[in-house]
Amino acid sequence: MASLKDLRGRINSVKNTRKITQAMKMVAAAKLRRAQAQAEAARPYAERMEAILASLGAAVASAPGAPQLLVGTGADRVHLLVVVTADRGLAGAFNTNVGRLARARIRALEAEGKVVKVLTVGRKGAAYLKREFASRIVGEITFMGKKRVEFTDAEAVAVRVTEMLEAGEFDVCSLIYNRFRNVITQIPTDQRLIPTPLPEGEAAAAVGPQALYEYEPGEEAILATLLPRNLAIQIYRAVLESTAGFYGSQMTAMDNATRNAGDMINKLTLNYNRTRQANITRELIEIISGAEAL
Repeated sequence: MASLKDLRGRINSVKNTRKITQAMKMVAAAKLRRAQAQAEAARPYAERMEAILASLGAAVASAPGAPQLLVGTGADRVHLLVVVTADRGLAGAFNTNVGRLARARIRALEAEGKVVKVLTVGRKGAAYLKREFASRIVGEITFMGKKRVEFTDAEAVAVRVTEMLEAGEFDVCSLIYNRFRNVITQIPTDQRLIPTPLPEGEAAAAVGPQALYEYEPGEEAILATLLPRNLAIQIYRAVLESTAGFYGSQMTAMDNATRNAGDMINKLTLNYNRTRQANITRELIEIISGAEAL
């Protein structure tokens, strides 16, 4: 049985831990509001940009000399996965869920005979995938030390991806990240970036009849400007969604940790009181026994 001194030490230690988790919960809640507002504001713009490019790209996708950002290289042998996670932990299964989706995707592609390359955005994703797929990681990008991720940061990632495409280092590019739904739920998402998804079959039929547009100076010139920007926007949106999801997961995890610490304090306090009462009872019995012996 633990001594009273040991129990007091454990109770004080858990109380200090509870103070830390309470503080982290409050910080995460404060940062979540801004991150959620940014993610929700970027979502309609990114979705609309993707829809516009799908409509515009359908007209030139089959033309000779179509941009690689639109149609890729025409092959399907080398796949690049851009995996977006957080730079920090203490957020429950937030980073692990993205890592598991990326791991399943890598295994599925390699089972089909594909070559897989991984570009990680976020320190935790790199640490998770290095355990099994260190040889597939071609780059690690982290935003550690930055108070706020800007659009220029996403543009830098997009430039890196574009340079790899132009160098012929991959054929297909996909983006894996956590899509923010609410504070409790984040959805691991696998989104194709290159080639740009175009409406086909039932999806194209569901859109219905389309208006005919005339473009100035032309579809090719517009795509040359919009495609790199769309790539940066989709990456920026994924980073914002991931940031909001991280703070939501961290707030939930710290709330659970605070409540668990409270339950542990109650159990330890009860154990402490019982031990103290048992010691007092034993001392009284010893005193009474000694008095009777005299």
